Amino acid sequence: MFALLAGIAVAQALEELAAVAVTLKWPNDVLLEGAKLAGVLIDAVPAGDRLDWLVIGIGVNLREAPRIEGRETAALGAYGIELAPRLVADSVLKHLGQWQDVAGAAIVEAWLSHAHPVGTPIEVKAAGKSMHGRFAGLAPTGELLLQRENRIEAISTGEVLLGPS
Repeated sequence: MFALLAGIAVAQALEELAAVAVTLKWPNDVLLEGAKLAGVLIDAVPAGDRLDWLVIGIGVNLREAPRIEGRETAALGAYGIELAPRLVADSVLKHLGQWQDVAGAAIVEAWLSHAHPVGTPIEVKAAGKSMHGRFAGLAPTGELLLQRENRIEAISTGEVLLGPS
């Protein structure tokens, strides 16, 4: 859930500061007009039913976007939007703080309110294979739900590629 939560906080911060509409793509991307604007990386070590430690890494393309073969990227600077890194970081932290005591169902609902529409064609690449289907939402625990033929599969890890809406 931490990747979802961080994505929500980044989306809220960018919408507030830059007045842009962003979309979340499971599990950890923030898109602007379909191109990757920001990403979230999580690392944690469990200790029983708690975490021993957690690191949330967030990268936002403020001025320039890296060129990545086969992937569209975006930067706020290309839209004439200039934001200081510290301002963005402070806003993301503020929004993260607002979510710290919120239950999983509310996080899933908030994430879905920023996501691409249910029914969007997607491809999931995981464990050396590729699965095609339609985005069917999120499970209560944050897994991606992929509708394939007459069944829905919960996906806990993988790279998601969006198809045309």
